[in-house]
Amino acid sequence: MSTPDLLATIVAATRRIVEVRQEREPQAALEKRAAAASPRADRFRAAVSGPDSINVVAECKRRSPSRGVLRADYDPASIARGYAGAGAAAISVLTEPTFFDGALDHLSAVRRAVDTPLLRKDFIVSEYQLLEARACGADAALLIVAALEAPALASLLARAADLGLAALVEVHDADELAIALDAGAQIVGVNNRNLRTLDVDVDASDRLIRAIPHHVVAVSESGLRTTDDLVRLRARGYRAFLIGERLMTETDPAAALARLLGRSVSARNDQKTHATTEDTEVQR
Repeated sequence: MSTPDLLATIVAATRRIVEVRQEREPQAALEKRAAAASPRADRFRAAVSGPDSINVVAECKRRSPSRGVLRADYDPASIARGYAGAGAAAISVLTEPTFFDGALDHLSAVRRAVDTPLLRKDFIVSEYQLLEARACGADAALLIVAALEAPALASLLARAADLGLAALVEVHDADELAIALDAGAQIVGVNNRNLRTLDVDVDASDRLIRAIPHHVVAVSESGLRTTDDLVRLRARGYRAFLIGERLMTETDPAAALARLLGRSVSARNDQKTHATTEDTEVQR
């Protein structure tokens, strides 16, 4: 019996969801909303590139297909404020509704709560979703090589740049990495989790780093548990780490992040690490 391809199922569901949303809000109307936003692609890239720190993209995620509900009392804005105070370089917000219990409203709420660079984490297959990302306050969007044909990936990369969004291009193996680099990816995430089977192989990050050019920002994703994991992979050449379930299953995600970074939450909270709703609206 063949193993079900979870990624194909999610992508098919995503295409249908986008069709429904586009019926509710035509693209022309969405473009007007997106035009009012001011994404900061350069700031996101700088946040995940810093050479003198361990840069964590901390994730807001209520549920995962592999583990079910991670956090019943899910308040992404509150979680994001905690992450910002604990030293997150950037924050990832899951917006996929069917398999991850995400929503675009979560992204908007996090944007109002923090001034930290934001990544829209979803299965992006169309320009419409990039416009949604910009309209809801994202500075970057995830593009998954395994979910896209090579021409579509190149087209979405170019469109993201036109919209002022950075793109984190996710790969899992050498073939996908080659496609990402050929398309012009400048930030590459190596997902240690196989999205088709959900198996985790942290050695994927070790195998692929040798083929990632120095000028491309390398991000390791999934299966990272300890500070030692981050320090080891940073020495190999990774400049940032996307961490979700490891934090979301903790009683206090912000404290868990602070421990990973070797920092105290209280010390970070003495600094102004996030804007109020009114401040953010003025800035953006």
